[in-house]
Amino acid sequence: MAQPDKTQPDKTMNAPAPESTRKFDPGRAAEYQTQSRIALAGYDACHELSACMLAATLGAGRAARLLIVGAGGGAQEIVCAGALEPGWRFTAVDPSQPMLDLALARLREHGLLERTDVHLGYVEDLPPDGRFDAATLIGVLHHLPGDAAKRDILDAVAARLKPGAPLILAGNRHAYASQPLLLAAWGERWRMHGASADEVQAKLGKILQGADPPRSEAEVADLLDEAGFDTPNWFFSSLFWGACLARKRH
Repeated sequence: MAQPDKTQPDKTMNAPAPESTRKFDPGRAAEYQTQSRIALAGYDACHELSACMLAATLGAGRAARLLIVGAGGGAQEIVCAGALEPGWRFTAVDPSQPMLDLALARLREHGLLERTDVHLGYVEDLPPDGRFDAATLIGVLHHLPGDAAKRDILDAVAARLKPGAPLILAGNRHAYASQPLLLAAWGERWRMHGASADEVQAKLGKILQGADPPRSEAEVADLLDEAGFDTPNWFFSSLFWGACLARKRH
């Protein structure tokens, strides 16, 4: 049987893109590598530790299939995990073509394209067959407006995981307005990297209007519980960003 051409993503998305997807346009994709590392202090450390947490949970040196939801951009989840564990294979899903194009370029650069099936679309487009040994959902949840959308994606991920499989969930986990000091420090980080006072204010306004994070770590735990995951184990924090591992209940 002929192998699929992994230089191009499978085009499984058939519904109109929501606003949470449309904002990841070519302009945002082009600046993603730089901007993400300013917005999240410890961006690389978060991804490296995520790979380490998965290896510690699954067992080092074992073959595994990983579902990477929201893989567009730098595909950093796959870059880190693929370097650590040569026996892991990946299914990368993202609804933004520009962001997925950037991920494809990085996977090709790191020699990981042959170990990765790439899908343009949503996790719901994949069969709910419980075939994955682990999953990551990094930098996605706070872009989904409302609790219903957050529950839906966590349910969709859970349906594709084996019992006991770990999920790495990372993203902003505080209502921004409830953490004025953290938000101010986030603005200062941009200033540290050369943003003017007006640019800082514009970025603060954009994040307040353009994302809807869970309101607390307790709310994250509740969302995970409703989707069938155990209590999360938090292992990384950077201002209002946090990363945790939770296992799907048997």
